Amino acid sequence: MAKMHLRTRRRLGFCWVTIALLVGLLVDASGGVWKRREDKTKCPKVKGIRNFDISEFLGLWYIVQYYASSEEALAYRCMRAELSVSPENAEVTMNFTYSFTDDPINELLVGNITWKIPSSDLPAHWVHAEFPYEGIYNTYVLDSDYKSWALLMHCAEKSKSPRYLSSFIMSREASLGANVISYLREKLPRYDIDLEYMFPMDQTQCNKTDSSEDMFIPASISAKRGYANRRHPLKRKHRRQLQKI
Repeated sequence: MAKMHLRTRRRLGFCWVTIALLVGLLVDASGGVWKRREDKTKCPKVKGIRNFDISEFLGLWYIVQYYASSEEALAYRCMRAELSVSPENAEVTMNFTYSFTDDPINELLVGNITWKIPSSDLPAHWVHAEFPYEGIYNTYVLDSDYKSWALLMHCAEKSKSPRYLSSFIMSREASLGANVISYLREKLPRYDIDLEYMFPMDQTQCNKTDSSEDMFIPASISAKRGYANRRHPLKRKHRRQLQKI
């Protein structure tokens, strides 16, 4: 009888270990339900803002927080974007101005990118319209109140390469309230955006060089240091535009 009880206990113990292992496979360390590993070469499934009014969204925006999956430190400052739309061909154009954080003369750089609106039913989803970009480049307006703040997300896919994710928290003013920023940041982790690398964008002293001494550093020196050879945040070529003093 004792041997029978011992065997029964061992079987029960084995059953509990098996159940625990199965539960461990289904529940991750954070307590969430197990999910199939995401394909990091493909863009996540994203839904843009509903009932989006693109005409209210156009105009000047300050980028107040910035994320890019390829960057572990913020390389930019004074980033601003102005959006316009062409009703004839359903295209959205975003013109940028920005500087590099380590540029001693605070040189202003400019760039632009154009998207098509593939469906009039989904005006908050744009697709890269320029060549020679090889791949898929989606942009989504995730949320906006049009008058004060907005949240954009970009995702690029290219054959045999990891996807490129970036996101902008934007404001009509140079700063945005902490509660609004928190509200918008909370929308991003579901798209595999790591908030640890979502950086505040400095929007101070953007219209002048930092000191009279810096004004006299020739542009050729900044080019030699590498400022002129970098790409702007959306992977497009940029050109230099000297600050007006």
